[in-house]
Amino acid sequence: MNAVEIEAAISELAQQPFDPAEFPYAFLEAFGNKATTIKRLRSGSTNKSDLGGVLQTNNIHIAVASAGAVTEKLSALKDSPATTRGKARYILATDGETFEAEDLETGETVACSYEAFPDHFGFFLPLAGISTVKQLRDSSFDIRATSRLNRLYVELLKDNPDWGSEEQRHEMNHFMARLIFCFFAEDTDIFTGSDLFTDTISRMSNRDSANTHEVISEIFRAMNTRQTERAGAGIPRWAEGFPYVNGGLFSGSVAAPRFSKIARSYLLHIGNLDWTKINPDIFGSMIQAVADDEERGALGMHYTSVPSILKVLNPLFLDDLREKLEEAGDNPRKLLNLRNRMAKIRVFDPACGSGNFLVIAYKQMREIEGEINKRRGEEGRPTDIPLTNFRGIELRDFSAEIARLALIIAEYQCDLLYRGKRLALAEFLPLDSQNWITQGNALRLDWLSICPATGVNVSRRPSDLFEENKQADIDFENEGGETYICGNPPFKGARKQADQEKNDLEIVFSKITTKWKNVDYVGAWLLKAAMYNDTCHAPFAFVATNSLCQGQQVPITWSILLEKGFRIRFAHTSFKWANLASRKAGVTVVVVGVDRQEGGKRWIFSEESRREVANINPYLTEHDIQIIPAQRKPLFSSASMEYGVYYSKSAGLILDSAAKDRLVQSGFPLRFIKRFLGSSEYINGKERYCLWIDDSEIDDVMRYPEIKGRIESVRHDRASTDDAAVNKLAAKPHQFRERKGDGSAKIFIPIVSSESREYFPAGLADASVVPTNKAFFIEGAPLWVLAIIASRLHLAWIDAICGRLRMDYSYSNTLGWNTFPIPILTEKNKTDLIESAEGIILARESHFPATIAELYDPRSMPSDLRLAHEKNDETLERIYIGRRFKNDTERLDKLFELYTKMIVS
Repeated sequence: MNAVEIEAAISELAQQPFDPAEFPYAFLEAFGNKATTIKRLRSGSTNKSDLGGVLQTNNIHIAVASAGAVTEKLSALKDSPATTRGKARYILATDGETFEAEDLETGETVACSYEAFPDHFGFFLPLAGISTVKQLRDSSFDIRATSRLNRLYVELLKDNPDWGSEEQRHEMNHFMARLIFCFFAEDTDIFTGSDLFTDTISRMSNRDSANTHEVISEIFRAMNTRQTERAGAGIPRWAEGFPYVNGGLFSGSVAAPRFSKIARSYLLHIGNLDWTKINPDIFGSMIQAVADDEERGALGMHYTSVPSILKVLNPLFLDDLREKLEEAGDNPRKLLNLRNRMAKIRVFDPACGSGNFLVIAYKQMREIEGEINKRRGEEGRPTDIPLTNFRGIELRDFSAEIARLALIIAEYQCDLLYRGKRLALAEFLPLDSQNWITQGNALRLDWLSICPATGVNVSRRPSDLFEENKQADIDFENEGGETYICGNPPFKGARKQADQEKNDLEIVFSKITTKWKNVDYVGAWLLKAAMYNDTCHAPFAFVATNSLCQGQQVPITWSILLEKGFRIRFAHTSFKWANLASRKAGVTVVVVGVDRQEGGKRWIFSEESRREVANINPYLTEHDIQIIPAQRKPLFSSASMEYGVYYSKSAGLILDSAAKDRLVQSGFPLRFIKRFLGSSEYINGKERYCLWIDDSEIDDVMRYPEIKGRIESVRHDRASTDDAAVNKLAAKPHQFRERKGDGSAKIFIPIVSSESREYFPAGLADASVVPTNKAFFIEGAPLWVLAIIASRLHLAWIDAICGRLRMDYSYSNTLGWNTFPIPILTEKNKTDLIESAEGIILARESHFPATIAELYDPRSMPSDLRLAHEKNDETLERIYIGRRFKNDTERLDKLFELYTKMIVS
């Protein structure tokens, strides 16, 4: 379950009559516990509570208290030995009237009425395996609002399927944006009176919902009609209380979809939420999924935390503004200069989604401006920072609408905070019709026409704020102003891109390089930003998958940027991008900030530290090297590393353990069967086998009916595909595409290995093993090669140069092995390395049948195996510098230095 689904379940539980016996189980069920888990707790087999409650080990201890004794029961839960033994993170007590809970890990508490406990459901999200940040726990309202809006949206489409069609999708999205504005406006005094919108619908629409759409249409029509024109427009008396809003939000068609009784009920429930709590920082990114068919199943999971966004915005330009504020002190002239500078800063997000980056940038700048005004004694003055300086491009229609709305809400909330309610309300309506967000494909639009260089007007001209796929002609007062480009573009690796995305990449890259087919989709935004800089100076910073700064991405994208004179100004090394999906890892990303300026400070940030450096290379280290291109053959060794056997359309040739045993027991010769291992099988000790049949042996095996059937199934699979190359392989259905890797002695190298392992666990394999293409092998290589591949020195190189799969190491023969600098080795060097490699293999074998995964778990790695690796590292590193390296930074320094020298020579 995701956060929105959990909120819905918790809210439903709170509305039901309180059942003391059932509450603990219902509570746990609402957080996604399966029926079998609840059944075991009910039976007592897993429930170890010593207070007559329910204790779920490692999660929560719940007890129902007698009336008025909730605080005492919570104290008893905290002191309970069972709570300690069960390692419960939470304790919870309730009597159906009062609700109290505590997070024993953080010390945070919740105390509220029973009916109000759904307001705090974010507090308990770790029960569902959802790691949260404080901002999310404090944003329960946004999740509740999203949940209800989603239910309303789905219900409306059920009764109005035409509103979900391509022709009316924009109208439906615009309708939802209008509703959100009305809910916000009625709770924040933008509308006069409390709950004006919700109460009017409740009062004027029939309970059977027959005229609900007509009532809403009349309200919308009123908000699009000036007060002086209402008499002639026939606005009904009951709608007169609604103000004129304009700004394009209510222009055009005011039609509303028809409402069922259920939809009307949903609408009224949404209106009864406290919309003063809306947080545009998070709300937009959640609500955008409501109208997206592909994302609705993942509703509530696409959450970008403010700290993550500030990893981009702070070093890009906000830190500099704050430094200037600090330097200005109370000097009126310096403060005025800074305020004037800020008024001309444009922030441009060409993949803006629901506007998170723009909203955060705006709010942060308003905070700085608020402090300037305070120091100058000018509190309450109108802002000099126009929303029109926060520009974006968004592909999806509804997200673009929500981005505009989020900025409007952010402006009002900032005015409320820094100017007071009276002034905020006085200037809020009517809305300005100028538009800041363009809906369209950012990779096919001219960015200069949307966010022009200093002093140049925008070329797009719509009539209002919410006109689809258009952009206002706004005359910026921006001479001398600064432009900063930022955002979180889509992450799509080369193999996951749709045809349109491939075409987008071709449009951006094809005039510069022929290698664009291997570029991550996000790379196109970096190149477009670089092209934008050909007209004006605009530093840019993007969140990108960490693969962009590893492996084959570097020689493609970064070589172009370096040739154009760009340098990395700051970088955040790999970290997990926030994700609300239950028990699912967030994507691993980096942040890169780029400009063309020489000199100045450069910073490398990690989750633990930040450090100033003289240089940042495309691999996001400070070493003085630029790009290491992939090599088809080893540069510094004669040992050739190959992919294992490709096995697509070969299912009939692959055997699990049971099938292999059955064949052998039936008399099938074992010589025709090989172990067939990829990374996962090798590391986790899984057995998989394959048929390995030479052309000359085909008659010997076809007399076995099962083998004949398997081979025929392969022939059929290969002949049935549209791939001509695979069709040709149907002529040899008894074999894989390649016939290799069956040598008597080879080094086996897994492609993927966990980041937690301190060594890359390559090993040895004999003739009984054939590597799949999920592994590499080196046929007949001397054992000193294994000593190098299994070393910390080589792991440091892999970490920097090869790509990663999420956070795990992802090996590449063309980058990891073929480029690894190896100095000339003496026979003594080779002998010593062979001895240390043998020590590693013998240490592993002494712990048979432990798997590689078990042996290389850093928490339980056997001491003799660790010692063998330490000896191997010392032997190898003394060859390189005569002593052990101090750390990986020093290792890379030496490797980059050696690589550069050896390439030149």
